[in-house]
Amino acid sequence: MKNIIRGKVHSFETFGATDGPGIRFVIFMQGCPFKCKYCHNRDTWDLTGGTEYSVEEIINKALRCKPYIDASENGGITVSGGEPLLQSKFVTELFKEAHRFGMSTCLDTSGLVAIDENIKELLLVTDLVLLDIKHIDDKKCRELTGVSNKNELNFAKYLSENNVNMWIRQVLVPGYTDDEKDLKKTKKFIDTLNNVKKVEVLPYHDLGKIKWENLEKEYPLKNTKAPTFDKIKLANEILKI
Repeated sequence: MKNIIRGKVHSFETFGATDGPGIRFVIFMQGCPFKCKYCHNRDTWDLTGGTEYSVEEIINKALRCKPYIDASENGGITVSGGEPLLQSKFVTELFKEAHRFGMSTCLDTSGLVAIDENIKELLLVTDLVLLDIKHIDDKKCRELTGVSNKNELNFAKYLSENNVNMWIRQVLVPGYTDDEKDLKKTKKFIDTLNNVKKVEVLPYHDLGKIKWENLEKEYPLKNTKAPTFDKIKLANEILKI
């Protein structure tokens, strides 16, 4: 009997307009080992949670949305999380099937997982990576996420060296990622990369706070306000390509 690989999924979004080009069918994978203070999907962290799905079950869901995906420019499937690299074998099979049905594939990741052969195989069937650079400064990255930025910077370099298209994302968190010197260092790093098609500045918001509260967890940034218009404008001016 054929072994059917299954993945742990937190939720789906059937009309995603912010996670890649065009209209996307978005799959949020369950499980994340990182501790980002601004995380708006706190309920995805639990590695034992989620609902198991087969590739076929997810593709069937996506196919019901295919008419409006096809009607948009470069629409397709996006896998987010959580951290989808933790389930790289499953996502690889999902992306292969998506391609079989003519849907583009997009991987939304932090890149904080060390690259192995499974991840390399996944990237061969990935049309676009949305790479969230947590922080260009290693010490500040550890403070913000609980882990070093070494893997994510190496991940970005690997994408560049292997001609994988990417969008760079920078969440702009007041007091954490909005320092002008750090933004300029980030820009300098981005300039060393090939195949960066777009840089997105994502202003911090606290819409995920309720998820922390529902889990009876203290929200780390409860006193942090959204960035000002001027701060957002400055970040966009510095990081633009």
